[in-house]
Amino acid sequence: MSETKMWGAEPFWGLGFEWDPQWLLSPAQKALQAKLIALCESTLRANAVESDADYIYPRKNFEALAALGLLSLNVPTELGGLGENHVCAAMVVETIARYGCPSTAMCYTMHLGAVAAALLRHHDNPLLTDILKRLDQDVLIGTLSYSDPETGSHFWYPISSKAEAHGEGWKVTKKASWTTSGGFADWYIVQTTSPGFSGDYSDLSCFLVTKDAVKANPSEWDGLGLRGNQSGPIVVENAILPKEALVGPVGDGAKSNDEVVDPFFLTCSSACWNGISLAVIDIAKRHTTRKTHNDVGMRVADYPTIQDYVGEAIMDTNACRAFDFQMAQALDSVTNNCDWSIHTDIDALPRSSLLHWLWQVKFEAAKNVAHVVDKMLHATGGTGFRPALQIERYLRDGKAGWVMGPTNEVLRQFVGKASLLGFEVLDYWNKSINHRVLNNEIKKMDDAEKRAFAEKLLAEVEPAKVA
Repeated sequence: MSETKMWGAEPFWGLGFEWDPQWLLSPAQKALQAKLIALCESTLRANAVESDADYIYPRKNFEALAALGLLSLNVPTELGGLGENHVCAAMVVETIARYGCPSTAMCYTMHLGAVAAALLRHHDNPLLTDILKRLDQDVLIGTLSYSDPETGSHFWYPISSKAEAHGEGWKVTKKASWTTSGGFADWYIVQTTSPGFSGDYSDLSCFLVTKDAVKANPSEWDGLGLRGNQSGPIVVENAILPKEALVGPVGDGAKSNDEVVDPFFLTCSSACWNGISLAVIDIAKRHTTRKTHNDVGMRVADYPTIQDYVGEAIMDTNACRAFDFQMAQALDSVTNNCDWSIHTDIDALPRSSLLHWLWQVKFEAAKNVAHVVDKMLHATGGTGFRPALQIERYLRDGKAGWVMGPTNEVLRQFVGKASLLGFEVLDYWNKSINHRVLNNEIKKMDDAEKRAFAEKLLAEVEPAKVA
């Protein structure tokens, strides 16, 4: 393989395939990758600059992706899709982010998550099946809406949402604080509390909602980076939905989240951050090997400091890529290469057992991209500080990784807490009592404070006595 990748008739002069784990890809996946890199050069990359400058949603890029059949990447061939696996999904997202448009890569990640949620429960559901068959033909962009304005990055806790039975179907209300492609997607998988909700926030359900039922104000979107992804609030207010709009059975939301929504989001969003890291390394190589200091007769790339920056960035990024692709392979292994027919058994949830590994993948990729974009800015000096080199745009895009829910603060606590105290204490829905903390706080009280606290508790559990 030659040292450089080719973009059209011109070499890109970034890192060559010798720095890519090409052995992970099948011949068909390598061919798809080559077509996608060419598409990025001809279409997606130019649109990325436009999206960033003017907050334009990258629908033109989705139309181009649909022409390659990529909106149905993981849809089985019998439904008209490419029938690809998790490894291919990670490769495609990484390629879009690296050579094309990070905003498109993130919107595409959410699309793949929505498609996965639909595929998990599409069996015997004609509404879901119909959409899955038409993704590329009609350029039907999907997205996930799981966040809540009252619970932030604890997106599994939808306090502001509800659903109830309504005739033969459902009445659904959803308020979301962050929905990628909000107001632009054609269909949404939304998570709410279940019909018949009785106070247990682990009782969640998912619904298919089409764009006509979604209220959004995309003109208000203003982000530091990923400006094209239009991730803002949406409202679905008392939407009357047909029976088939329920995605899976009532109460299936938590299972769906752990089995497909989180696995696809964490794998593919990590691929997006890795792609951004690679993009700025590519730019740094191109710049530093061409820029010469004529006073000493050396290129910038000849300085050991620059070589150290780039070498560390490559190694750290490839460690994150290796972790991401390893987990994508693990997901392929437990699902018979992303075979959706296994889910005709409603209790088949093999991906869920790997979720705690995927938390680690996202943390590392998001942590790494923040470091790499900074160091490649340093390596390119004053030229890198100017928008023309495009490192500045990737730097802003990459900063979204850490704060995108589940945030890195949440993930490292999940891993640390689960490893030290057991998975059962993660307490997603705030139901477990930490008696050690409670007893310690009570010890600090004097007698009067204890008496007042006891009276308060008694008043909450005993009905008020009528005089």
